[in-house]
Amino acid sequence: MAPEIELLIAGGGLNGLALGIACAGAGLDCAVIDREDPARMVAGGFDGRSSAIAYGSQQMLAALGVWPGLASEAEAILEIRVADANAPLFLHYDHRDLGEAPLGWIVENQVLRRALMERAQSLPSLTLIAPVAVSAVAATEEMATATLEDGRRLGARLVAAADGAASPLRRAAGIGTFEWRYRQTAIVTTVRHERPHAGIAVEHFLPSGPFAILPMTGNRSSIVWTERQALASRLLALPEADFAAELAARFGDFLGMVEPIAPRWSYPVRLQLAERYCDRRLVLVGEAAHVIHPIAGQGLNLGLRDVAALAELVIDARRLGLDIGDAHVLQRYQQWRRADAVLLAAVTDGLNRLFSNEIAPLRRLRDVGLAVVDRLPPLKRFLMRDAMGITGALPRLLEGRPL
Repeated sequence: MAPEIELLIAGGGLNGLALGIACAGAGLDCAVIDREDPARMVAGGFDGRSSAIAYGSQQMLAALGVWPGLASEAEAILEIRVADANAPLFLHYDHRDLGEAPLGWIVENQVLRRALMERAQSLPSLTLIAPVAVSAVAATEEMATATLEDGRRLGARLVAAADGAASPLRRAAGIGTFEWRYRQTAIVTTVRHERPHAGIAVEHFLPSGPFAILPMTGNRSSIVWTERQALASRLLALPEADFAAELAARFGDFLGMVEPIAPRWSYPVRLQLAERYCDRRLVLVGEAAHVIHPIAGQGLNLGLRDVAALAELVIDARRLGLDIGDAHVLQRYQQWRRADAVLLAAVTDGLNRLFSNEIAPLRRLRDVGLAVVDRLPPLKRFLMRDAMGITGALPRLLEGRPL
């Protein structure tokens, strides 16, 4: 049997939709399979999270035709201030040190999901099949066959597993993971404050974990509050007024009165890295391949770099008349992407271990370190460019160029 499609993507989350848009937009026949009802996928009601979109990721979304659908609901990050609890020394990033472009943007996940869905539905070579999940994939030298939960079978040249951290397809392929579960929980909510944030993101490193204040449209900010598991469960169970008081005590009064205006969400914090990114006619994308600590806000950007790299390799192979599911193509993807994920996982893990404690010698060392970096413009500019996702060997999409 000949393949019905060229690329089958298991998972219609942010990374899965972006991959489908990238490849279908370049002429590849693609299908995205997702267990969620498409109507619910664009109506919200998910996890309440917002994402930091690095400059490189924004360039990619613009190249894919997605950015116009969300630009008015994205808030630019113009400055980042990093402080160790209440220490007088801190690190300050300012976009003007590099030019006019913002360091990044904060976008609500449901806004990004809606824009991706609208763009996906506009592409004739992209088919969305939902609500149903992929239950199994069998591969031969010539093709992969995906069996859906409703019994349907689809043949494809390549299957991309964008089915999340628990990835059933990764497990079925026998791909193991290295995992580390932090004794931390991330609490997520949105607050409104009296004074405008001026596009400034703030990250306080507290003994129990980072407390991030991320600018949103209007006088709103997204809160990512990493707390010890035992205390987090108690905080989440507090009445609204008591929870607001605990949050305000950590937030501070620099933006005036602050109040939560959204439900509280939480998720466990962990590190997870797949041992390899590919199997026969199967490739891992996004959280199926890696989960990192939210301390740097780079989780989605890491996944979008996967998407950009895989899309480039697949489209280039197809233009040369090659098999997009060939092992050489998938090995090139793994070599390109795995080192980036491992390095970022190590950096975020190290930062969390360095700052999430009250050891006096370490506290003095890290405070001096922040101040030193702040006073070394060349190093600070490099770190800013790295956070913007514009260093290293970049796929074309991250440079804003079409495939």
